[in-house]
Parts: sequence; structure tokens; C-alpha cells
Amino acid sequence: MSQLFADRQAQRSALHNRYLNEQFVRVLKTIGYDVGFQKGQGQYLYDREGARYLDLLSGFGVFAIGRNHPVMREALKSVLDADLPNLVQFDVSVLAGVLAERLLKYVPYLDKAFFANSGAECVEAAIKFARGATGRPGIVYCAHGYHGLTYGALSLTGDSNFRTGFEPLLPGCTPIPFNDLAALEKALASREVAAFVVEPIQGKGVNMPTDEFLPGAAALCKKYGTLFVADEIQTGMGRTGRFLAVEHWNVEPDMVLLSKSLSGGHVPVGAVLTRKAIFDKIFNQMDRAVVHGSTFSKNDLAMAAGIATLDVMESEKLIESAAKRGAELRLALTRMVPGYELMKEVRGKGLMIGVEFGPPKSLRLRASWNVLETANKGLFCQLITVPLFKDHKILTQVAGHGSHTIKLLPPLTITEEDCSWIEKAFDDVIAGSHKVPGAIWSLGKTLVDNAVRRSA
Repeated sequence: MSQLFADRQAQRSALHNRYLNEQFVRVLKTIGYDVGFQKGQGQYLYDREGARYLDLLSGFGVFAIGRNHPVMREALKSVLDADLPNLVQFDVSVLAGVLAERLLKYVPYLDKAFFANSGAECVEAAIKFARGATGRPGIVYCAHGYHGLTYGALSLTGDSNFRTGFEPLLPGCTPIPFNDLAALEKALASREVAAFVVEPIQGKGVNMPTDEFLPGAAALCKKYGTLFVADEIQTGMGRTGRFLAVEHWNVEPDMVLLSKSLSGGHVPVGAVLTRKAIFDKIFNQMDRAVVHGSTFSKNDLAMAAGIATLDVMESEKLIESAAKRGAELRLALTRMVPGYELMKEVRGKGLMIGVEFGPPKSLRLRASWNVLETANKGLFCQLITVPLFKDHKILTQVAGHGSHTIKLLPPLTITEEDCSWIEKAFDDVIAGSHKVPGAIWSLGKTLVDNAVRRSA
């Protein structure tokens, strides 16, 4: 396969244009990201010229332990070398049992695990489990949340950019504003709601809960007989400096959804951790032993990947590292805010960090900002992410469609030197964004012209 990659890598864009998503190829070329990455190691990527990049995207959060970790490689190779009786189906998996045991030790108030192939599958399972266990039809979720793009998960995703063109979606799904306990109580008061599904920290925007919201939501769910489901698909597995983000607010959900980092970045896997009382109402007798499942969900490679990920996290103390490095990085970035009128706020927990920008006060900057906003809301952030990539070799992302927040989601393995790299790069690029006219605003004109052509 390595030889096949080498032989065909120059054709990657042509192959995708012909057989896959040509619009995505156009996006990469437009913003100059088509550098042809050849290698990944830890928190670093290397392009076709051998240049090293710091990855603050980590595959949308899957590479918590970094790319191509030797422990992960050895675990997967050992499974392939062992000729294990994989996916017999009329047998039970040893590795699945071990991974379930390991995960539930981190969440001792939950009792059972159900494995799936992805985060979206976990959300789908949670919807079914909640409805099946409670006999209620309703699901409540938060506006601006993201839970996946399959139909049930999309029904709980509050972004019209993803929903438009695919409606009608799953009935009985009701949005409430994030951090609004009064709206949640109003929605739950009918006692027809099976579950409240919430990201402890919203990934699209890195929106933080108030200190009262999650504990208050858990109390309201208990009061009205609704299950509290924490979608920790992005926030879990140490990302925020705790194994689960809900631990920051001392909340114990009825279900916890995990995926992304659990895979080690190699084999897709997800897990629904739940209370025994819920599990027993779904798988309640022998003829319903397979009432919900997924063909590949407990495959040995996925289970080994999950076990190896936990091994690395524990042996390298990555949860503690995420807490320490994240606090240092947030402090360094926060110190920049008073010096740059375009910077609004830095927020997050651990190594899930949002850097938000907003309208400036000075007339010259405000005029340039307004031109961008008129062309395409949130376009300003591209004036930060593109120079970070081109000039400083840092890969990061805007935290959602039309967002003014840049999200940092690096591997938990980043070092003190990496944090200095990030700090200096952001300082340089943000300083450049305050110079009008300047190179960054010339880029802005190019992006505006592209936006106008697209709309035409």
C-alpha cells in the first residue's frame, strides 16, 4: 500500500475530481491547502516538499494520541498476526469485553457499553435506547449543537447549512437555546421527552456552558423522568483535561457517547455507556438480544485500537497534559486580547480552545470587516487560518459555518515548544490583520471576490 500511495499520490486531486468530491478539491485549491501531505507523526504533518506542519485539527479530534503512535501500530499488527476469530457473530468478543471494562472504570456510575462504528451511530443508538427505555417519543437538543449527519443525528444538529435540502427530519425533536434552563424545563414539563441530548461544550463555536447549566439540566431531567445524554464524542477521552467534560461540573449522565479519539485515528469506533436499567429495557429477553446492533461494531481491530488508546493515555498521562498545556495556551492567547481590537475572547477547557474575533472599533478596520461580513458571514476567520497555514505551517479550522471563532483541537501530545509556536504564529497573524491596507486584507479581497462569484 505504501508503494501504491507513492505511485499515485501525484494524482490525488485528479482521482477525487473524477470519482469523489470535486467541490472539496476546489476548496483546497482556492485557499491554498492542496500541499499534498505525505506523512504524519504525532502532532506533525509533512507535505510533498518535506515541510513540517503543526496539526491543530487532529482529524476533527480523532488523533488525541497523535498520528501513527508506535503502541497503536503494534496493537493493530498484533491483532492481524494472531489470526483471531473476528466477527464470528454467534460468539462474544473478548476484546470488546476488555474495552468495555476499561471504559466503565472511568465512568463508575454507568454499567453497560454498546459499541458502534462512529459518533453518529452512537447518537442513533442513544435515540433508540431513550425512546425504548422510556416509552416516550420526544428528544430535546440545543440550538447550534452538532451531533452528526445521519438522519437521527442530523435531526439534533442545529445548523441549517447541514439540514437544508434533507428535511423533513425525525419528528419529535425540539431545540432549546444552549444555557437556557427555563426553556429546558418548559420542554420537559409535558413528560413526553425521552432524552435531553447535549454536548457539554458545543464543538461548533466552542460554546461554554454556564456553571449552572449542566447540573441544572441533570436535575430537571431527573424531575421529569427524562434521560440525560452527554454527547462526549469530541469532548471526551481527556480532550478537556478530564476523562469526560461533564466532570468539570460534577454531572453524572444516564448515557455517555464516545468516539473520535477512542479510535486512535485508525479504526472507526464509538461507544454508548449507559445505566443497566436502560440497557435491560432494550435487550430485555432472548428474542430481543440483537434488537439493535451493527455488523462491524465489535471488530477486533476497533476494539484493539480503543484499548491501545487508553494504554497510551494512561502511560503518557495525556489527560493531565491536556489540562496543563491547555491552561498555558489559553492564558497566552488571552493575554493578547487587550492588545488587538479584533480579538474578542479566548475560551475552552483543556485542549479544546476557541479564539473568537469580533467587529473592531476603529473606522478603517470596521469598514474592511463590514466588506467581508457582507460578502460572507464569518469570512474574517479565513484571514487568520490561511496565513497560519501558509506562513506558519499551522493547520487549524473555523469553528463552524458562519462562525467568528477559530477552534484549536490539537493532539494531546503537544509540547511546550509547540505552544510557543502557536502563540508566536497567532500573534504575528493577528497583528497583520490590524494593518489596513496589508497583505492579509489583500487576501480578504481575493476571498470576497470568490464569494461574490459563487453567489453569482
